[in-house]
Amino acid sequence: MTDHALCSTVLSDPKIAIIGGGLTGLLTATLLERASNQTGNTPQITIFEKSRSVGRLATRYRSDSETGKNWQWSFGAQFFTAKTADFQQFIAPWLDTGLLQPWCAEVVELTPASNNEQSPNIQSKEQWDAVHARYISKPKMTSWGRELAAALKHTTIIFKTRVAPLTQYLQSQNQQRSQIQIFNQNSKQTELFDETGASLGWFDWVICTAPNGQAVELMANSKFSQQDKITKPQMQACYTLMLGWDDVQKLPETLNGQLTPQWDVAYLNSAILDRIFIEHQKPAHGELLPSITIHARNDWSEAHVDDDMESVEEQLLQAAKQALNWNEASAPSQTDCHRWRYAATVVNTDAEELGILIDATKQWIVSGDWCAKGNIESCYRIAKQTVKAIMQTQQT
Repeated sequence: MTDHALCSTVLSDPKIAIIGGGLTGLLTATLLERASNQTGNTPQITIFEKSRSVGRLATRYRSDSETGKNWQWSFGAQFFTAKTADFQQFIAPWLDTGLLQPWCAEVVELTPASNNEQSPNIQSKEQWDAVHARYISKPKMTSWGRELAAALKHTTIIFKTRVAPLTQYLQSQNQQRSQIQIFNQNSKQTELFDETGASLGWFDWVICTAPNGQAVELMANSKFSQQDKITKPQMQACYTLMLGWDDVQKLPETLNGQLTPQWDVAYLNSAILDRIFIEHQKPAHGELLPSITIHARNDWSEAHVDDDMESVEEQLLQAAKQALNWNEASAPSQTDCHRWRYAATVVNTDAEELGILIDATKQWIVSGDWCAKGNIESCYRIAKQTVKAIMQTQQT
């Protein structure tokens, strides 16, 4: 799948730490293990993840005790594309098994009702088909990340662990051992610590895959040679509103198929809301209770990123009511709201992509989808760059 022909040698059984168990971290570990099959050296990889699960493709669900069915919301990434032949080849095995599926959604453009209008305006926009395929993971968007994690053979994933900032290079000159990280300049190894000061071990390579706002904090005062570039990409927040109904018969007319055109995804002409996704109409999601995920606009989310969550949720609900035109009888029975502080990378089409940031002296790499276009395919491309950089450095 991935061309590793130029990567002929690597440090014997290197110990590699990956900070962050999102898709970039999982794909980096996957490609490192695949590369080791060609070099004959087995890496010892440890992924440190601050949450309790892998993958940033978050799914939230609730169960109804009376029906035994679930509401389910993909409140992170809703889908991904595969525009390059390399990434298409990489995901092919999961397409064959059905874990990944194309989503041929009917897409509309929705203009919410104004004060003078009784209903929103819905116009057909496009269909997502196999030519410009969007892919989802079933039964949840998190399923692919968990499958990637389960397939790792030489990787240990440690959950609920926050790695402390990498300030070791400054401290190691005057301290035999500090309660923060220590950098051994002779062996090029790094000792990582958690936030309590407990050692997490020594590593030949440290790869930080956190969002750039968190990467800045992890690398602060560490003399990371690419420190000034971490903040170059601009990141924006995103609020997600999750709505559920007890029965399809209780859906407002904008969602129950009585209006034409029938749709799965709506792009909104709104100052607050960006897109609406109908979860229970996705492939292999037919057993769900009616579940709707709504993403707010990134610019609106960024402007309100530190607002009180109750206030934000109320504003989103009012905007959603105006867009979907429900009344008391068709109002959602389930509501929830989530904030992503680092959700979207502002892509400048005229600027060159940042790419991974590497300090070869310390053998540290800062990576993440934000180093490219901020999408899932970027996770794969950045993981490839990371593996190539590690192996090329070992040859010099």
